[in-house]
Amino acid sequence: MDKALPFNGQYRNPLAFTGLFRSEKNQVVLPVSSYLIEHPKGLILIDTGWNKLVRQSNWKELGPQVQINTGYLPQGWSVDERLQKLGYKPSDIDYLLLSHLHCDHVSGLKQVKNAKNILVSQPEWGIANRLPMVYLPHEWKGVNVQTYKYDHSDIGPFGESFDLFGDGSIIQIHTPGHATGMSATMVKGNDGKYVLLAADTGYAARSWEEMLTPGICTSRKDAITSLGWICEQAHSKRCIAAIANHDPKVDSQIIELPY
Repeated sequence: MDKALPFNGQYRNPLAFTGLFRSEKNQVVLPVSSYLIEHPKGLILIDTGWNKLVRQSNWKELGPQVQINTGYLPQGWSVDERLQKLGYKPSDIDYLLLSHLHCDHVSGLKQVKNAKNILVSQPEWGIANRLPMVYLPHEWKGVNVQTYKYDHSDIGPFGESFDLFGDGSIIQIHTPGHATGMSATMVKGNDGKYVLLAADTGYAARSWEEMLTPGICTSRKDAITSLGWICEQAHSKRCIAAIANHDPKVDSQIIELPY
C-alpha cells in the first residue's frame, strides 16, 4: 500500500492514500493481524485476514480494491492454517468478533465460517451492505453474520460499548472514524490490567502517539477523537499492551492475563 494509507496526516494530498500517480518508492508492506483469545467462557477470534484466493489473484478477491492495497499470503499464514497449527478447527471458535468489515479484516471470513457465532456491530453491518464500492459484500455472502448493539456506557471515546460476557473481560468499544461501526477490543484480567486491540483506529502505535489518522476515514473528526482515547488508554498503568492491526513493530506473541 501507499504509505499515506496508514499515515494520512503526514500528507497534504488528500488522494495520496490511493497511490495514484505516486511512485513505488512510496509503497510499504504492513502486517495484517488476527488475534486468538483462549477465554474460560469460550474461544474467541478477532478478525480473519486475507483469503487464500489472493495467492492466485488479488483481482479475483479484491477487484478494484487491489489499486489501493495488495494482499500477500504465504503458505501456512491463512487464518484456518494458523488455527490448525494451534490445534483448533474453525468450528471450535465460540465467537468470531469482526472489528469492522474492510477487506483486510474479513477477506478470510469464509475460511472460518463454521465458527459458532460471528458478530459485528450493527452500525458497521448496516453501512457495509449499503456501500459496495467501499466494502466487498461477497466476502460474507452465505455466512451467518450476527450483529450486536452498542450499549451506552462510560467506556470508550463516545461512551458506547458491548460487553460480550457481561463481566468486563471482553469488551467491544465503539471507536469510529476509520469505519463507522468499528470496534476496538479490550481484554481485561481479574486484576484490572488489560490488553487493548485497537483495530484500525490507528495503523500503528505511532498513529496515536503522533495523532496520524488513516487515509480512509468516514469521519476525520471521529478518527481523531478515537485516536486520542486510544492514546490515553495506552499510557494507563493498567495497560499491558495496546496493539494496532498493522503495526510492523509488533511481533507474533502470547500474552497471559489472570482470570
